Amino acid sequence: MTDNPSKAGKIQDRLIDFAVRIIHLTTHLPRTSAGRHVGAQMLRSGTSPAPNYGEARGAESRADFVHKLRVVLKELNETGIWLQIIRRSRMIRPELLEDLIKEEEELARIKVSSIKTASRNEMINNQ
Repeated sequence: MTDNPSKAGKIQDRLIDFAVRIIHLTTHLPRTSAGRHVGAQMLRSGTSPAPNYGEARGAESRADFVHKLRVVLKELNETGIWLQIIRRSRMIRPELLEDLIKEEEELARIKVSSIKTASRNEMINNQ
């Protein structure tokens, strides 16, 4: 993690760390057609929240910010589904996935909260 004291910076660092963990995980998936398919899909969805959050931090308006946060949440949710597929199919020992699944769920909860707050603030400002 980088030394970034802001709350947004800490979230950005967690999303980057999450992406790195996804990269490492995909390298350990089986070299079967199913393993390659799941790995490619998860690699795409699991590495996109960090750069999308970076885009959100530079949003041009509150509506743009909320939209970009929703993209981050969508990609986190998709990654969570892929992690569940990996766990249930036993492509990797389930206990090796638990911390990563918990991190995805926590990051998703943080994004839901951020979206609610930003949306509520947008409604207040537009009144």
